[in-house]
Amino acid sequence: MQTWFECKVKYTKRLDSGKEQTVTENFLLDAVSFTDAETRIIRQMQQMVKGEFTVTDIKKSKIGEVFPYDSGEWWFKATLSLVTIDESAGKEKKLRTMYLIMADDIKQALDRLDESLSYLVIPYVVTSLAVSNIADVFPYEPSESMIPDGYKPVEEG
Repeated sequence: MQTWFECKVKYTKRLDSGKEQTVTENFLLDAVSFTDAETRIIRQMQQMVKGEFTVTDIKKSKIGEVFPYDSGEWWFKATLSLVTIDESAGKEKKLRTMYLIMADDIKQALDRLDESLSYLVIPYVVTSLAVSNIADVFPYEPSESMIPDGYKPVEEG
């Protein structure tokens, strides 16, 4: 199971008008620990940002799963209530879970959410769907090397 971390980064961004502005943006990334999340967001920002930046916050996200698509302007955050039956108590139990979906508008986000959740056999209700404050998502890439630049792995002997 993936563990998603929300990372807040403050940096100077060049706007389309050519003007520079200091912004704080949220990024979502898959990591195994807070240390791993910090290392990964620093590497990502070094590739994206010219100049200095500061990682101002890292926290575990409540996002359960991310549904990226090739096209889409925004990341939408969907909150769902999954209805299950607690057999020992004989009662319905609602489990709240959150998903992130890339889409151009709310209708497309809802359509893509339904398409992505077609594997679910239990009923669910979408309780909220809104544009999130996530600027970008960085899933774990197995090709990412955890060895810092300038270092090489110890030879197995």
